[in-house]
Amino acid sequence: MKGVIAGGDAQTVAAGKEILEEGGNAADAAIAAVFASFIAESVMTSICGGGIAIVGDIAQDKAEVYDFFVDMPSGKTHDKMDFHEVHSDYGPAQDSLYIGRASAAVSGIVAGLSALAKDHGTMPLKKLLKPAIRMAREGVVLSPSQEYVLDFLTAIYEDTPEINQMYKKRDGTAWRAGEKNAFPKLAQNLVQLAEGGERVFSVGAVAQSILQDQKEHGGLITAEDLANYQVRKLEPIRISYRDVELLFPAMPSTGGALIAFALKLLESVDIAKMEVLSPGHIRALAETMRLTNVARPLWDAEASSIDARIERFLNEKHISQYQSQLYEILRGGNHPAEPAYPKGPDHTTHISVVDAAGNFVGVTTTAGESAGYVVEGTGLCFNNMLGEADLHPLGFHKIAPGTRLTTMMAPTILLKDGAPQMILGSGGSSRLRSAILQAVVNVIDFKMPLEKAVHNPRIHFGAGILHLEGGISEQRAKDMEALGYEVNRWENLNMYFGGTHAVALENGAWVAVGDSRRGGDGAVV
Repeated sequence: MKGVIAGGDAQTVAAGKEILEEGGNAADAAIAAVFASFIAESVMTSICGGGIAIVGDIAQDKAEVYDFFVDMPSGKTHDKMDFHEVHSDYGPAQDSLYIGRASAAVSGIVAGLSALAKDHGTMPLKKLLKPAIRMAREGVVLSPSQEYVLDFLTAIYEDTPEINQMYKKRDGTAWRAGEKNAFPKLAQNLVQLAEGGERVFSVGAVAQSILQDQKEHGGLITAEDLANYQVRKLEPIRISYRDVELLFPAMPSTGGALIAFALKLLESVDIAKMEVLSPGHIRALAETMRLTNVARPLWDAEASSIDARIERFLNEKHISQYQSQLYEILRGGNHPAEPAYPKGPDHTTHISVVDAAGNFVGVTTTAGESAGYVVEGTGLCFNNMLGEADLHPLGFHKIAPGTRLTTMMAPTILLKDGAPQMILGSGGSSRLRSAILQAVVNVIDFKMPLEKAVHNPRIHFGAGILHLEGGISEQRAKDMEALGYEVNRWENLNMYFGGTHAVALENGAWVAVGDSRRGGDGAVV
């Protein structure tokens, strides 16, 4: 075996598979796949967004987090800045968010992938960009899950003539599933990146196009913001769960610590003796999710350092207090009030890779819901991270310039005796935490094969509502209502419950599963 890869689209996975077949390692394949995802999954992520990766290098005997999420720009706010509200229609729910040039944060993806290639790759960036450049020129096929996203984000993809033209056919009709669309201008920018390296996006020609567009159309990103962006290399959070070790990103990831906390709570419950999706199992998951939200303010509070924050939140004394509460609730006691949290960026994708040597990469990227414009003269669509209310609790544009924004994204690594056993991650705002949590429990506690662990129906608890995915019986919904839960029933598997793209070692062989909820795919090379 040369390697194994899972991601959010068959075309994304094919790019990484191509590099593995040519002798690339896990980092090479992941980088090629991420660049390809900007074309194949353009409504889920963008080269002008942000990301987080966990990388394991066998030769260095080291695992580290690469933080290349977005920064707050330093331009001064003004009356004429481009920042306006739009509404999205999910069918059963509607949402409002802000887009425009002044919703764009400073992107870190090009810098992050370039650093990853330099530190851990074996192939030049120029070679790793070839699949993405070819896809942008020749076109990619829209998947049903991305058509679904385009439909409920129509207001964003019709906000400016340029982005409207990119996502419509020549006759003005919508791009539909199964149809091809090309991104020739983006291909040109990727060629510049391949020839000139990351400086093209930080100080070179592409950077100048971004800055000119920001200046002329009411944006806040400055030349200093692009030139001074720094990729951060951090130690992962490490916890034990049953007989395995798990690695998560720390700040700017909020999700990593919260998933770690939830697993430590569940470790006090003998889940393995329960029937899968029985009332007891669902209740244990729901109350763990509730208590994690109750505990979250301590994590969100300021700390002197990342290490201090981790120690304060994940120490045994703190966790045991919540384990005791969980025990009492499951025995019929009262639960505490759950604080309300705004919805985070939902449109996110993930790639998991392991190579023949055991090197691994889990990388999650996002551009929010898109800022609704294309940088003039390019094919670049920016993120709208400054228009996401949950990232700005004190109000929009209040965070200090240069501040790294926080994210729920949490690429997750499962190790046993120091060797990788499973790499996974998910999109889905706060639901990505519950998706990853349940995938881990399904594999470790219920011994499910990866395919079943990923596609077993999920639950999500938040804001006082228990969501039951399609496939969970009506009788079970009534059982949970009898226990006092307000239940929201879903008819089918749905991308609301995340998209967990994962690879895992099963019976001595690696397998790959892309979550069908978000059009995922996997391949073994």
